[in-house]
Order: sequence, then C-alpha cells, then structure tokens
Amino acid sequence: MLFIRHLSIPRNSIRLLAALHSIPALFMLSLNASAYDINEQFSVGGVVAGAVQCQVLSGAPDASNTCKAGAPFQLEVSLRPTDADEVFFKLGFAAGNALNEITPFVIPPWAAVLEEDVKDINGRNRDYLLAAWYKHTFSFADDHSLGATIGIIDSTSYLDENAYANDEYTQFMNAALTNGPNVFLPSFDLGGALEWNAGSWSLRGVLMDIGENDDGNNFSFYGLQAGYSVSNSLGTGNYRFVIAGASEDFLNPDGTQLESRAGGLLSFDQEFGSIVGGWIRFGWQTTDAAVDYGAIYSGGVDFKGAGWGRNDDNIGLGYAYLNGGSLDIDTSQVAEAYYRWQPGDLFGLTADVQYMKDDYKENQNPSGWNFGLRATAEF
Repeated sequence: MLFIRHLSIPRNSIRLLAALHSIPALFMLSLNASAYDINEQFSVGGVVAGAVQCQVLSGAPDASNTCKAGAPFQLEVSLRPTDADEVFFKLGFAAGNALNEITPFVIPPWAAVLEEDVKDINGRNRDYLLAAWYKHTFSFADDHSLGATIGIIDSTSYLDENAYANDEYTQFMNAALTNGPNVFLPSFDLGGALEWNAGSWSLRGVLMDIGENDDGNNFSFYGLQAGYSVSNSLGTGNYRFVIAGASEDFLNPDGTQLESRAGGLLSFDQEFGSIVGGWIRFGWQTTDAAVDYGAIYSGGVDFKGAGWGRNDDNIGLGYAYLNGGSLDIDTSQVAEAYYRWQPGDLFGLTADVQYMKDDYKENQNPSGWNFGLRATAEF
C-alpha cells in the first residue's frame, strides 16, 4: 500500500513561494501589457511588483536570519473631461510585508505600500483606496500654470521629489533613501495641494487632515516646497527646499503632554553628463515630540546603462546617516546598492543589497545585511 504523507506549508512560506512565482509572471505580463489610454479623456495604469528580501543579522538576539516576501499592486484610473480638469483614483492591494514586519531596525527595508499599509488607512476604517482627487489647472502662459487639487491625496506626490531616490519600486528600496523621514510626509488622506510653475521655478503647498498618528491622535499637516530647475552643459539639475509642520497632537518622550512637529529638508539632484547623476538630502526636525531622528544626511550616485551598452539599465549607490531624536536611538546608518535590469519598456528586475546599523543609547546595537530581488511591471 502506498502512503502519501500530508505536507503542511507555513503561511510565510506560501507567501515567499508566491512572490518567487510572481517574478516570471511579471515578466510575461510586461511582454504583453501596454498603457491603456481608452481615449483622450480616460486612461488606466498602475504598477505590480514582487520582492523577496533576506536578512543576515548580528547584535539582534530577538531577530532571526530569514527571508520574507511582499507583492504590492496599485491600479490608477484617470478621467480628464477637459484639458484643465482631471479626476483621479488609485487603489492599492498587497500580499505580505517583506522584512518590514520582522526587521530589528527602525527604518523599513522596503518603503513600498504593503499588506499592513492598505487596510484601515490612517485609522479611517478605509481599505485599499489610496487616492481620490479632483484637480483643476489654470494656465496663464506656455510655461506658467497653477494647479489646485482636493480630495484624498499623498503629500509625497508634491513634496521631496528626487530624480534618483524617490521610487521604491524602481530605485532604492530602503525608506531612508526614498524620502526624508525628518519631514514626516503623510500619505493617503484628506487634503488639498497647490502647484505653481513658472519657467524654471516652482512652488508646492500641501495641507492635510490625518486620521490618526502613532499615538492614536488626529492631526493636521502642512508642507511647502520651493524648487528651481536648471539645464546647463552638465545636464539637468533640480534643487528643492521643503519645510513641514504638524499640529500639537504628538506625545512627548515622557508621554505627559502633546507637542507639535516641524522640519526642513534640502533635496537636490543633478546630472553630470549623460552617464552619471548625483543626489543629496539633508534634513532636520524638532525633537520636542517623541521622534526617532532629529537629522538625516544622505546622498548617492546613479550610473546609466548607456556606459556599458545597456541604455535602459542603471546602477544606484546610496548612503544615509541619521542622528537620533528624543527616543532611544542614537544613530542609524543605511548603505544600499542596486542594479536594475530593464529588458523592455514595462518590466524591470532589480538585485539589491543593503547594510543597516542602529546604535542605541543603551544596550543593543543591531547591524546586518539585507539581500533582495525585486520585479516590477509598470503600465
């Protein structure tokens, strides 16, 4: 008699296998997908990604060397009834949280919108709806306009952009290298934004009402950005200054009273010829509230694949040093390197390695390596 033994597979293993199987599926999708402009007024787009991350740690007795996976999918719908008006929706879905749910480090190894991020968003009892807004653009001249947006918005769509360090699906994965954490930019909640463009100059303003912070309190956020773009013999450069603040709804380190938050950030990117680009972010914030970091100093370089005959590929190298704020962390360091292979217009496969180190004022000082493989299809 032949006995077949029942095999029980843990849920985390199922998610890891699913993410691994999603990589060839994304490749096949990229070969057949195209951007769907239904007509001049209606279009559908989005991004689907799958990543596996493995951590190798030291100085972290409560964490283990293991691998985790995550697979986010975002669908965007845009309706443009006139040249000046747009209605936009974004839905987000995900399976798994990669290493974010088990990492011993303060900063998430992948800044993507993952499974825990798409449910009960900001304590609003709202799932999967990331954005829903209306925008009207006032055009005064060919290079002079004012855009006004209201609805459910994402402040990172308006503040702290960067040509080389701003997209966790195609560029750096670590959250310290995608935005400046010191300006605490909120996402996916009620608000309004103004975008003024006049030639090389731009101004952005964002005001948002956020359902809930980590203390369980509703708070108001505001952010302003002044930007200047220049093109010269080196290439294109973008220079931005961001200030941000939040209402007095954050507990102090002792948990005895509420404090406001304020921060500032410089975010620059510059081409140095046709192959090399560089970027920096320097930022600071007040530490009256309970915050992990008071300052960030980060930067990196990007190498375009045209230098070795792969025009659509690129290499990214980045480093961030963060000074502790008013909690237990003293300093954090993040170094990341990736190679993105782009075989077509829609699909990219990224090999990623990160080194992370947290130094606390007392006790543990975890450090370690994160190795990742990420597949992304954009349409």
